[in-house]
Amino acid sequence: MLAVVLSLAAAACFAVSALFVNAVSGRIGPLQLSRWQIGLSFLMTGAMTLALGGWRTIDPEKTFWLVGSSAAGIMFASLTFVATIQITGPRISALLFTTASPFALALGYLFRGETVNGTQGFGALLIVAGIVLAVLGPKGNEGARVERPLWIGVGLGLLTSLGQATGSLLARPAMLEGADPVAAIAVRTGAATLFFLALLVVPKLRPTTIPDPLSLRKIGFAAFSGMAVGMSFLMAALANGKVGIVTTLSSTMPILILPMIWVLYGRRPRPLAWIGAAMAVAGTALISLST
Repeated sequence: MLAVVLSLAAAACFAVSALFVNAVSGRIGPLQLSRWQIGLSFLMTGAMTLALGGWRTIDPEKTFWLVGSSAAGIMFASLTFVATIQITGPRISALLFTTASPFALALGYLFRGETVNGTQGFGALLIVAGIVLAVLGPKGNEGARVERPLWIGVGLGLLTSLGQATGSLLARPAMLEGADPVAAIAVRTGAATLFFLALLVVPKLRPTTIPDPLSLRKIGFAAFSGMAVGMSFLMAALANGKVGIVTTLSSTMPILILPMIWVLYGRRPRPLAWIGAAMAVAGTALISLST
């Protein structure tokens, strides 16, 4: 049950972060946005880990797994995440990111021998179906910021989901061995920060401008809600639950975005969105009762 609560809390934090990323993604390129967001996340989580004494839970073996998790789930996936939102807009990108669930289930089965019982499997299917209903609907302004063929955005979205699922799988051994969740995020974001800073040696990858103060504040809020808080919840969930189930629940982010958009922008979700949300809640209940 604890893993379920932590996973849903992570999803809520990811939803808030996605809204902030979407707000600035049209003015800042994927590489620069990722560099600032990950760098600020490291400063936040590193300070939290130092204050709470979490560094003592990290040893070389855990660091190895967490750096590998960072390579797949942050260094790679953060770039494709931002690019997907820019090309497809938030609605379609939200749908694409739900494919992290089947990726995670497959990876957990193939590499860790994890099993999912019939009730949990049906609950996961209900969640995925609910998310699909929530984000699909009559086409309109998708909010895309960059003109590119849709198939490129779809491909990047699938790669993002695969990277996130792989990152969760690689982080699990460290979490099972007792790594502090916040310290684990600090290691992951620290490794990613070094990676993005190293890219500055390539002249073509250097930013030409610095984000304005308003954009920096939004990036900071995105970093705090998504990386510092949301990812800490996700790491804690991985320490208490199966990677496939945790990733499935944390993928309910598109459902949780609906009421946020309604409150912030006055866009009331369509009936299909509410039906999808009800299916997702039913799926979550099935998983919770059988976990």
